[in-house]
Amino acid sequence: MKHLIARIDPGSIAEELEIEAGDFVLSVDGQEIEDVFDWRALTQDEELVLLVEKPDGEEWELEIEKDPYEDLGIVFASDLMSDYRRCSNACIFCFIDQMPRGLRETLYFKDDDSRLSFLQGNYITLTNMRERDVERIIRYRMEPMNISVHTTEPELRVRMLKNRFAGDCLRYLDMFYEAGLHMNMQIVLCKGVNDGEHLERTLSDLYRYLPVLQSLSVVPVGLTKYREGLYPLEPFTPEECREVVETAEKWQQKAFSEFGLHFVHASDEFYLKAGIEVPEEERYDGYLQIENGVGMVRCLYEEAKTALRKLKNDGEKRSLTFATGLLSAPILEKIRMLCEEKFPGHKNRIIGIRNDFFGPEITVAGLVTGRDLITALKGEKPGDAVVIPGCMLRSGEDVFLDDVHISEVAEALGVPVLVLKSGGDALVRILCGIIREEDLDSSHGEYELKKLNG
Repeated sequence: MKHLIARIDPGSIAEELEIEAGDFVLSVDGQEIEDVFDWRALTQDEELVLLVEKPDGEEWELEIEKDPYEDLGIVFASDLMSDYRRCSNACIFCFIDQMPRGLRETLYFKDDDSRLSFLQGNYITLTNMRERDVERIIRYRMEPMNISVHTTEPELRVRMLKNRFAGDCLRYLDMFYEAGLHMNMQIVLCKGVNDGEHLERTLSDLYRYLPVLQSLSVVPVGLTKYREGLYPLEPFTPEECREVVETAEKWQQKAFSEFGLHFVHASDEFYLKAGIEVPEEERYDGYLQIENGVGMVRCLYEEAKTALRKLKNDGEKRSLTFATGLLSAPILEKIRMLCEEKFPGHKNRIIGIRNDFFGPEITVAGLVTGRDLITALKGEKPGDAVVIPGCMLRSGEDVFLDDVHISEVAEALGVPVLVLKSGGDALVRILCGIIREEDLDSSHGEYELKKLNG
């Protein structure tokens, strides 16, 4: 196995040794390198032997002496130094299977890679792993490991993931626990499938992994309108959402009394649909599952209150339209009212965007598309500018999930579109008329700010 070098850092050990972009690394101390974790582990020592292949096939064996943990200055063509591992499941709740055709090919890629769990926080199902993979994770202390459990009943897990290995690989949880490797887990809850008594059993089974298991989120299945031919699933009613919250909070109390952590967390969506106020900040154990929609509402509200208390003066009186998903619109309206109470005179509006692209059951801001944004605001008077959260755009890009560019939205609405960074402090400042470049996300935001300011 050989790994292509894309770049050499200036002034590095690799540059001194005349290693160049286009060369290949073959081994370290005679050991082949599977991926970036092998590379990091094998290059930590003060002395090592690096085998490099030049483009013409010539091999260089380089003896290196360096400081412990000193980086060699080699940047590989692939961050992982190997291909991503694709998901081998056909889950009955898979969101990617519910996406319309015609979008970018990358949006249909299903990863299930334990290395991305450690590096990026992705959740994995364990189904495409072998014992040697688990032992390697333990050896390199790749923690916390984020695992999609869904159920601890082997036969039910096989049916939900449509993978005959889905039940057997649950034994890997025992290996992680015995090694003291910290874990976070999630359950995608499907009505009539793994809820009710099945959820109770799963929580009971997972409880024995505390406190090595740091947190467990329970999130409702996302259902788009593109489910023809897929397993029949239905959304949770408000009463059913209340039952899920009550179950989670019952186990929270037990876990906190025994371990000092709250263990299981129902997602914000369950609380909001049930009409129950989200928990106080202390019950989220440091927001371990915030990227999973757990505690996001509470965190935003607390950040906004703190920022508003510190704000001494408001800025220019403007009329701004804040576009978000239907689910988060009420909390943004609550924050807007707090700002208006302290600094009256601003004419801002919060508008929840109905999701026609994916369907009415999809209510989160991160899945609002450019076309739906234009449709919702075209007949409105958006004021001086439209403000959207950065999660509406693809990471590092200025396009929505439907490939509509932010400039197309600005042109269609006739006003600048500002992309707001996440966090309550940035939200409060712009609600109070203070618009700063550092509070805006993406390179496009600076251009739109200049348009707003004339």
